[in-house]
Amino acid sequence: MTSSLPLNPLGSTGLLVSSVTLGGGPLGSMPQLFGREVPEHDAIETVAAALDAGILTIDTSNGYSGGESERRLGTALAAYGALPEHTLVITKVDALDGDYSGERVRRSLAESSERLGIAPLPVVHLHDPEFHDFDMMTAPGGAVDQLVAARDRGEIGHIGLAGGDTRVTSRYWDLGVFELLLVHNRWTVADRSAGDLLARAQADGAGLINAAVLGGGALTDPVRVPGKYGYGPAPAETLDAIERMREVCRRYGTTLDVTAVRFSTRDPRFATTVIGMSSAARVAPNVAAATADLPDELFAELEALVPPEELWLDRR
Repeated sequence: MTSSLPLNPLGSTGLLVSSVTLGGGPLGSMPQLFGREVPEHDAIETVAAALDAGILTIDTSNGYSGGESERRLGTALAAYGALPEHTLVITKVDALDGDYSGERVRRSLAESSERLGIAPLPVVHLHDPEFHDFDMMTAPGGAVDQLVAARDRGEIGHIGLAGGDTRVTSRYWDLGVFELLLVHNRWTVADRSAGDLLARAQADGAGLINAAVLGGGALTDPVRVPGKYGYGPAPAETLDAIERMREVCRRYGTTLDVTAVRFSTRDPRFATTVIGMSSAARVAPNVAAATADLPDELFAELEALVPPEELWLDRR
């Protein structure tokens, strides 16, 4: 295996992660988000290609496609054979049919371990807690409590927080129990909603993970999801700014999607950048984007085009 991807420390966990993480959402097939069905054999080939290319960190979740992402990943890892040193699978606990109780967290962990064929689970995030009642989630015996208890029992190595709206996830971070923070769509070339939370987590010594750096398909060239940013409708001013960014990137001989990936991987705060991939053919281009030699002047020009703060996801 040869790779230009560096290994970075994951906060204070003692773990190393590749600078690019294979995002497992597409592996389970999510055509409503990613635009196409992903057959199981494609998912298995993608995992193998990623490992061969030095992408040693894989992100999945209990809830991705009803557990299909984890199941396929477990199958792929078993088929691969001897895994490269420092291979790391990160998963997340999820609600089911609106249930995010402590008991649901315990079941989620057991399901993930069985599907992946991994015990103990090395890293587990609390996933999307912003969609549930904070007091219920943080009550004694509730979801957060049970995740911490699982770590204390040795069923989990380390726990993290993975969510969207930073106005809500900040409350969870303030609990002081999480070692890792994953943000998505909120630290990109076009949106900086996560700035305050990232600064606090970094000061706390957390491992920082950046995901959805293409804004849910808005920051591709050509644009993959017209009229949207971060899975929802975007203001006209934001869309106009993104189009001007696209033109700047072309002038520098590159594309906006390459630049959006490099924007994250060149940021020393992030241990790793999560990139969803639905085919083995996407592995090499994403590795190339993550290590692209792009001039500082390009990023300076893009910085001048960032939409105003009131248009960011968590400021609207």
